[in-house]
Formats: sequence, C-alpha cells, structure tokens
Amino acid sequence: MKKANPIGIFDSGYGGLTVMKEIVKILPEFDYIYLGDNARAPYGTRSFETVYKYTLQAVDWLFNEGCHLVILACNTASAKALRTIQLNNLPKTKPIHRVLGVIRPITESINQYTKSNHVGVLGTTGTVLSQSYPIEIAKFFPKISVVQEACPLWVPLVESGEFESPGADYFIKKHLDNILNSDPLIDTLILGCTHYPLLISKIRKYISNNIQIISQGEIVSRSLADYLQRHPEIQELCSKSGQYKFFTTDTSDVFPNYASLFFGQQVKAKQLTLA
Repeated sequence: MKKANPIGIFDSGYGGLTVMKEIVKILPEFDYIYLGDNARAPYGTRSFETVYKYTLQAVDWLFNEGCHLVILACNTASAKALRTIQLNNLPKTKPIHRVLGVIRPITESINQYTKSNHVGVLGTTGTVLSQSYPIEIAKFFPKISVVQEACPLWVPLVESGEFESPGADYFIKKHLDNILNSDPLIDTLILGCTHYPLLISKIRKYISNNIQIISQGEIVSRSLADYLQRHPEIQELCSKSGQYKFFTTDTSDVFPNYASLFFGQQVKAKQLTLA
C-alpha cells in the first residue's frame, strides 16, 4: 500500500494560489504542497519546448516529494505541457500518478454560463497561441463562438503589485475594448490566467453588467472534488491533515508578501532550485 501524501499544486508564479485558495475552501481536509517557479516566471511568452521542460521539472519535484496527484494551476503550463506529460511521461515513469490542468474544467462547463454562445478568452500570449480554449470548447460545444485576446502586461502588473494603480486601467481597458470590438455578442469572459482574478474589480469597470466573468478557481475546485469522488483509488493516496507547504524558486523572503495577496492569508515559503 502506497503512503498517502499531499496534493501538489504548481504555477509559474503566484497566480496558482488563487486556485489553491478555492480548492482549500472546498477540500480543507487534504494536505497540499504549492510550488511557484517565480524565478523563471512568466511562462506566457516562452516557447512550447521551454514551458514543457520547466513544467516537467516542477512535476517531477512534486512527485519526489511524495505527491501522487499534481494540479497545474497555470493556464500556460496546462496549454503547452499537460497533454505531453499525460500521454508520454506518466505512462512510462509514473503510471499511478496523475496530473490535471485548469483549462478542461472551464471548457466542459462553459455552456452553463453563455446564453449568446459567444465567449471571450483573456489570457497570456502563450495560452492564446496554443488555441487550447477554442479547441477544447469546440470539442464539447461546436456551436459556441470563441474570440481570444492576449494580454501580455496583465501578469507583470499583478506580480509587481501595480494591479490597483491608475496606470493599470489603460492596459485593462485596451484589451477589453479589443475583444469586445471583435465580437460585440460576447456575454461571457473567461479569465484564462490564474493571475487575473485580482483584476476583476477593474475589469468590471469597463464591461457591461450583462457580461459574466468566469474565474477558474471555483470551477477547478469543484471539478477536483468531483474527480476525487469518482477516483477513490487516487483519493486514498492523498493525505488528510489540513496542512499546507509552500515552495518557490525565487527568494523565499519575497514570496510571502506577494503570496498573501493571492492566497488571502500569510504564508511561509522555502526556496529551492529546479533543474
């Protein structure tokens, strides 16, 4: 019998903490290890090969820490690395381990939100170029029209702590105008980056009240709870004592200050190097 160990949660930076926050609300009894590759963030503009390499290093590290289940709480990693890891790496080296992403839970439930069948996706350059959202939505709901907008400066605004500054408004309004001008029938906007929930108040300023904003944390957390219920063999490998550990590839004394903005409470982190 394998020993039960924490659920691993990975992101290129701090954004995955918005997902972890919601997961902990629904599944507080489990143990978690969060890993942020802050030293190499952002991933959004990096190549598929680089994102895959970095993500696999992080996943392997979490596996070595004992995690049998890892959540890629990063849209870019989910778009550029998840499928390759699931199809190529796990069957060869870790057949009883599982790696899940944040894109599919949104795409398989998007019909519950849109009435016009016109959806917009706001994401990093990497996520948009991957076409993951349009491709996945088309699999489930081919009648839904999807328009995307890359917002390359939104993550730096959030991670620098400037997301509430007046200067942030220009870049937020610019990309919202772009996507809504591309398709005025959009009634649902997907925040295709885990950093973007911190921008919701500003986003709301520049869109109609009739447009829904879909943030990933709550949907992903419900999807994870359902997954564990349907897969008791995986749930048995996840320990339950309500403990969390945080790790970063950047300076550990900087991480807690920003992490608290995303997670909603103070955290302590240890520094590590991925290779």
